[in-house]
Amino acid sequence: MTHTNQAVPGFNTLGIAREMLDVLNHLHFTTPTPIQHQCIPTALEGKDIVGIAQTGTGKTLAFGIPMIQLLGQNKGQGLILLPTRELALQVNDVLIKLGHKFGLRTAVVIGGASSFQQIQAIRRRPHIIVSTPGRLIDHLQNKNISLKKVKMIVMDEADRMFDIGFLPQIKQILAVAPKERQTLMFSATMPKAIAEVAARFMKMPWRIEVAPAGTPAAQVEQEIFIAPKDVRVQLLDKLLTDTPGTVLIFSRTKHGAKRIAGQVRDMGHSAIEIHSNRSLAQRQAAMAGFKAGKYRVLVATDIAARGIDVEDIALVVNYDLPDNPEDYVHRIGRTGRAGSTGKAVSFAGPEQRMDVKQIERLIKKTIPISELPILPARRAIRPGVKVVNATAPYRGSGKQFYGPNRNFRRRR
Repeated sequence: MTHTNQAVPGFNTLGIAREMLDVLNHLHFTTPTPIQHQCIPTALEGKDIVGIAQTGTGKTLAFGIPMIQLLGQNKGQGLILLPTRELALQVNDVLIKLGHKFGLRTAVVIGGASSFQQIQAIRRRPHIIVSTPGRLIDHLQNKNISLKKVKMIVMDEADRMFDIGFLPQIKQILAVAPKERQTLMFSATMPKAIAEVAARFMKMPWRIEVAPAGTPAAQVEQEIFIAPKDVRVQLLDKLLTDTPGTVLIFSRTKHGAKRIAGQVRDMGHSAIEIHSNRSLAQRQAAMAGFKAGKYRVLVATDIAARGIDVEDIALVVNYDLPDNPEDYVHRIGRTGRAGSTGKAVSFAGPEQRMDVKQIERLIKKTIPISELPILPARRAIRPGVKVVNATAPYRGSGKQFYGPNRNFRRRR
């Protein structure tokens, strides 16, 4: 078979080896995304990078291609740090597809999985270790892992790792890793901790920003309903009835996720939930079932807000607004991926005016407020559950919350 640099139009100008171009062609990757177009050549030159890009923009290839190619040339190991088990497994799947032809060995080091199996994978001298920070620290302290051969470190979803308290572990890992290394850090937002880590642990990093920090996906239609908690089940029922396709619902708490999933099943839709009380095996099964179409609805806490690569999610529902405005961007980024269109609907209480304002300030956009439609009667489904408005439909209006003009923004 003849190899040519024309194997993948668009990728062939980025300095990628011919063999990797053939792999990309086989995997039907034809045109690089903006973050791939800018990051791949810079990373292949050995430069440190701080990349600002939303989820769903192709960051895994942006660092995966250079890592596999450079490790093949220079030997040594690569280390990829990620905030969640699901994202670690997903990134590992992509790496295996990219590197299978080259005999790439990886080790996934995450909580909730067999420590013995992880140690066995580490002893097989993997080319790349894919890990969450906490579990990596555990193995470092137990002397199961050495970072002496690490030549390239990637921190993906860095802002999320910092949000959930991994900053001390990340600093500890970077401090014990070899100083002569290449470091890439990717984030959707630019908190102060990103700049601090870059200044302390990176060498004159190139900043590559393909969208302003906090920019939501352009193809996502957004709207908010001002909905008291006692009508949200009915409003969700109507949305699920009126919207075809798969739906991802975000709950602020794991108990809420479990409750909402049960309510959705009672409405007659197939649903499953993902949260921290579910085992790794349960979370993997739930995600696999959602991807395969076994479940129409996935209810999740913010553990699934980033890095979950599911195609063609028609609707994202923020049943509760997130605690952090940045998480709003990541949640709605689950739809409208890879150039497709999507819709995101959020429920907010009348007391959450400032929360909405903070989100709008971050995304630099006003989110339209929609009037509550005529809602179906709340279904008396479960024995012992209190029925609200069981005999009459609910008709809501923003007027009752914001006065005649329905526009609380004028009162800021």
